Amino acid sequence: MIVNMEKNVSIRVVSVNISKEKGTIKNPVSEITITENGVLGDAHSGNWHRQVSMLAWERIEQFSSEISRKIQPGEFAENITTRGIDLKNVAILDRFRIGSTELEVTQIGKACHGNRCVVYQEVGECIMPKEGIFCRVIKGGKVKNGYEIEYLPGTLRFLIITLSDRVSQGICDDQSGPKIKELLENYFQGKPWRTKFDSVVLPDDPQSLKKEIEKALKEGVDFIFTTGGTGIGPRDITPDVVNSMVNKVIPGIMEHIRIKYGEKNPKALLSRSIAGLIGRSFVYTLPGSLKAVKEYMEEILKTIEHCILMLNRIDVHR
Repeated sequence: MIVNMEKNVSIRVVSVNISKEKGTIKNPVSEITITENGVLGDAHSGNWHRQVSMLAWERIEQFSSEISRKIQPGEFAENITTRGIDLKNVAILDRFRIGSTELEVTQIGKACHGNRCVVYQEVGECIMPKEGIFCRVIKGGKVKNGYEIEYLPGTLRFLIITLSDRVSQGICDDQSGPKIKELLENYFQGKPWRTKFDSVVLPDDPQSLKKEIEKALKEGVDFIFTTGGTGIGPRDITPDVVNSMVNKVIPGIMEHIRIKYGEKNPKALLSRSIAGLIGRSFVYTLPGSLKAVKEYMEEILKTIEHCILMLNRIDVHR
């Protein structure tokens, strides 16, 4: 669990801190004003994804004990020092409500300032690069010491749709759908994202597929993976249905996969798999064979985190 669930223990702000220059400690103040660009008057505010920083007071106290030196709030250059929440387990896209303010986690940890960090200069170690939480502002407002923090976990939702008349009729087992789920779960293991996976099996019917995708869009699913129905047979309808719904086609990844595997197996060039965006949801149509699923997912997973960041307007290059 992220939140400290001990009885009568709440999540609160211990200190709010500001610095006018980057690479310096922040000084505790009685109140901060958070605008659309971050903390008013703070050197780290601006039109980027790391507008407000947070660090847990419990971890600061532990570090103080380890080095036998009292660390004060703000010395690690965090804007908000918290109590009652284990920030090490927070995921990107989680949110915090503090008074009227709402913040969204966009990055966990950062490059160490090294010689520019006061604590690092003194003891040769700093916890902010590994355990600091960085947020962007969803809604501004005032934040004071003692304010309660409401923690709102954010989750990436995945839907895997298997298209197969035979599987839907119980004639054979679904192998490709579970393999996609397995590969996604393995990929996200240990990464700073919270995920949820749902699966469904459909016959090779265009209306059933369109209805399932429309339902997923209404429910806010982030990624839709289909498997099956990408060939040239009379019942292969998946790319046709998806192509009629996408508003942004992403041709490069499927073209790359066809070329890469088509060199060894020309039959792979007959795949009509496509990828694209329907609103804010990514859709990938994969073939139905287990071998093809493994090959396609190997390439898709190389870009998926960047897709998530782009989908959520998190520009890590700035």
